[in-house]
Amino acid sequence: MDPLLSIETLRVRYGPIEALHGVTLHVSRGEIVALIGANGAGKTTLLRTISGLNRPSVGKIRWLLDTDISSLKPHEIVRLGISHSPEGRQVFANLTVRENLILGAYQQKHHATVKADMEKYYALFPVLAERREQRAGTLSGGEQQMLAIARALMSRPTLLLLDEPSLGLAPLIVKHIFQIIRDINQIGMTILLVEQNAHMALTIAHRGYVLQTGEITKSASAKELLVDEDVKRAYLGG
Repeated sequence: MDPLLSIETLRVRYGPIEALHGVTLHVSRGEIVALIGANGAGKTTLLRTISGLNRPSVGKIRWLLDTDISSLKPHEIVRLGISHSPEGRQVFANLTVRENLILGAYQQKHHATVKADMEKYYALFPVLAERREQRAGTLSGGEQQMLAIARALMSRPTLLLLDEPSLGLAPLIVKHIFQIIRDINQIGMTILLVEQNAHMALTIAHRGYVLQTGEITKSASAKELLVDEDVKRAYLGG
């Protein structure tokens, strides 16, 4: 199957410091691909670069094989079909749940489409429907994470970038969030998932990559990575 997203020898710098050292990976349509690694490995940098918030110094980010998106602006990348749910959720705290969702659909031109999508995600996240006129800053951490994911989906993406969706959440809420991610994938969404909870990520993913100090050190099916001795020792507590 042809890749939806392919990244070739990507290097990203912050001033004199190189954060990514020639990263190569791909995501095919319909997959959940997990990117695991320790804090500071460069996982968030990679997602920010895909979505246009960082600029690569070297390398290509290709969309649908023939479109190089590495120099596009973030809104142009969203328009192509890539949406990013960022680390730390970053909801608009003073706006309501409904207003946050409307902002996620800012590139949609038809009011009826936005309304239909909002009802679709209220059905997927019933707690958001109950709290639609509540300010986002007053939601629990798990509810804010659901809102961040729903807001990203409102742009009607083909590829959803999820950065640390379990961060700071209680284990029971984490389990619920990961079930939602699996459900979204099963209705057709392709997902690139950055996650420190390696076991949960690999349990729902089809394939995975290990990112270590800016370099991909392993690439395999999620099932293979779950039983890999190096991965177990470093990331799975085995």
